[in-house]
Formats: sequence, C-alpha cells, structure tokens
Amino acid sequence: MSDDTIRLVTIGRIIRRRRRLLTILVVVGALVGYGTSLLFPPRYTTSASVLLPGAWEERELVTQAQIATSSVVLDRVAATLDWTGVSGSELRDRVSAKAADGNIIKISGTADTPERAQRLSDQVAQQFVTFAAQIAGDSTDPEAAAPEALRQMVVQTSRRITELADEAGPGQTVESVQTRTELSKLRTALQEAINKLDQTDPTATQANMVVMGPAARPAGEAPPTRIQLIVAGALLFFLLAVIGHLTAARMSRRLRTEPEIAAALGSALLGTVDVPGERPAHRPESRGSRARIRRLLGADVRWDVPAPQTSGDEASRQIRYRRVCVRVRDRLPSPRRLLVVVPDGDEIALRAAGRLVAEAGSDPLLRVVEVSVSQPMVPDRDNESGALVVLSAGSWTAGELGGIADACADAKHEVVGIILADTVWARPTRSAGQPRHAATPALAAGGDATGGSQ
Repeated sequence: MSDDTIRLVTIGRIIRRRRRLLTILVVVGALVGYGTSLLFPPRYTTSASVLLPGAWEERELVTQAQIATSSVVLDRVAATLDWTGVSGSELRDRVSAKAADGNIIKISGTADTPERAQRLSDQVAQQFVTFAAQIAGDSTDPEAAAPEALRQMVVQTSRRITELADEAGPGQTVESVQTRTELSKLRTALQEAINKLDQTDPTATQANMVVMGPAARPAGEAPPTRIQLIVAGALLFFLLAVIGHLTAARMSRRLRTEPEIAAALGSALLGTVDVPGERPAHRPESRGSRARIRRLLGADVRWDVPAPQTSGDEASRQIRYRRVCVRVRDRLPSPRRLLVVVPDGDEIALRAAGRLVAEAGSDPLLRVVEVSVSQPMVPDRDNESGALVVLSAGSWTAGELGGIADACADAKHEVVGIILADTVWARPTRSAGQPRHAATPALAAGGDATGGSQ
C-alpha cells in the first residue's frame, strides 16, 4: 500500500470492508453535530436595501457601507431598540453592509428570532439614512443649515449695498461717483455668487437616500442550521475515518512481496498455495472483550489486501500442495522430518499448514507449531531436519519475521523454505475425487502442535 496510488477502488474497498465501523462513526459524527447545534442557538438573518440616487463611484459606495456599520449608527440603533444586554458594540457582530449593483447598500441583520432580525435591519437602515442626511446637511441643526444661512446673508448684504448707494447721492462729486462705482461692483459680485449658489446640484449637499421598503421576515434559520451541522459532523467523521485508514496503510511496514519476505526470513520461497476464503472461526484466545469489540465493529477483517481472486477447482489447488511437497522432499535428506512454523494469529497460514500436512502424509513428516511474533519461541530440535515457515503475505513486518528466524536458529532449526498462503474464492463445484474431510488432518495436526508449542 505504501507504494500504491490511492485510487477509487481503494476507497471502495475501505467502504465495503469497514462499512460497519464507518456507519458507527457516521452516527457518532451526526450526534456530535447535533450536540454542537445545541450550544449555538438558531440565528435568523434578513436584509434591508437603501437606494442612493445620483452618480456614485465605487469607493464612495464602499464608504457609505462602512458608515452604515459605524459605531455612531449602531449606538443609535441600540438606543432605539432598547434590547436588554445589547449594546452598539455587540451589534457590530450582528450587522453587515455591502454595496450592491445599482447604487444600493444592502444592510443585513442577524438575531435569535425572525421578528428581531427584521426590526434590527429596518432600524439600521433608518438610522443610516438619518445619519447620512445629517452629514450632507439635510437637517435642521444650525451647523447643518450653513449653506442656506449663507444664501440669506448674501441677500441681506446686497440690499444694504443698494441702500448705501442711494445714500451716497446722485454722484455730483468725484468721491461719490467712485463710491457708487465700487458699491455697484460689489453688488454685481454678490449677485454672481448667489447665482452660482442657486445653480449648485442639490445631490452634492444632500444624500437623498431612500429605504426601499421594510426588511422581509426570514422564513428559515441562517446557516449553519442544525441539519447542516448534523450532516457536516457525519461527513467529517466519515472523511477522517477514510483518511485514517489510508494513512495507516501508508505507514504500514508489513511485507507484501515475495523477495521482501524471503530476505526477512533468510530462506528461499518454495511456492504459493491457495486457501479458499471463509470467515475464520473465533478461537478461544480471541474471545476477550477487545476481540468482541473488533468483531462488532468489523475491524477483524483485513481491508488493505486486494479482493481474493477466483481459483480453479479443488483438483488444481491439490496440485499446488503436491508440488510444494515435492520441492520440500528435494531439499531434505532422508528421513524427512520438518517443523512447520506458523505465526500465531495467521488463520490463513494455519489452514494452509493443515492442508499441507494432509497432502504430505508421512513423506515428509510435518509437525505444526504456532509461534508468537511478539515473543517468538520455537521448540528445540528433536529429530527434525529443519523448519518450514508458512505465512500469509501482508500480515507481518520485517522485524516480526526476523524474530521468528532468530527463534528458529536459537532452537537449532534451519529454515529450509518458505510457503506463502493466499486466500482465493473457491468455485461452488467440488471435485468428485476430493473428500470433504481433506482439511481435517490439518486441524488435528494444528491442535497437537499447539499443545506442543505451549
């Protein structure tokens, strides 16, 4: 798996072989999402639109949107609403504004009920329009009415100039003529100023903003809703489970190829035998609470190995075992006695070893022992000519197999060969010449050997 590309077939294999565990994790993730939704009360959001007539540049619209969420506007909104425990600073997290197409400022308000969300959006829009109008001079405040007061002052000054010109006389002296001339120029300049002031665009001094109707009452919760949190929790736990399986497979150091296994045990591979796939029986030592939990979750089934291929009939599988026995005989002098070493917990290899004992008969004479990979201990050499290791690929690391090889060497057993057991799907038809109890000697030999290895 560490050298394989992650493909959809790999993820599909995880889903098929870990569907019970994945289902439980999805349910747990949904419960976590539901619990998270209880910690966060439902929120409702609605929007009110404010129209800005005239020509506005984009940066000006952005400025108006920032004014709509300024502290001055929100403080006025909080004072108007008079909600308990809600101040202008707290409303900053509940109110947002953005410039939309068509010179529109869209103001959104969020609250814990639809009614409050509607009132909040309407109040923010109204206070924003009021505040913007005050800034632009559309107000009754003395400071905001400065342009109109200036116009009145110019009119009064023009009238006073006319009165002074009349008092200066008909202009019989040089001084009176000069005075009337200067007063006439001053009156003309003031009149031009009045004309320019009257021609000023009202939109330059007044905002003339319009609230485009009340905000709509929200019909549903704002995201994330409770359903979204539940779905997100279930999906998150599912993805984490799949990623965890892929990461564990990538980091796995179990040997899968024949050269790696042969190098770890320091011997040659004599062949590969097929074992019809079936669910392994629950052994007495695997009936603890941990084993029951693994069976309940479906974690006792390997997922990181390819699906077993369909094998031939019983006769073809029997030929494989006989050829392996012939290779073993060719490597041993007479009398041919071997100790068959099977890693403890390798059910496939144990079944293959039992079948191998049945096929070999008394030539060679095989004795099966199971060896723990955590604390390998092999019986001392009696009259055996060596040890034959039977195991399945992808189940053990190089360190574990090296420990078995060292245990064999410590017991004066030479590892004369390695046999790999591979799981296959057996065809439903059975060879007429093959008895149904062919694997029975394997169980008997395995049971005797287990007792001997203890």
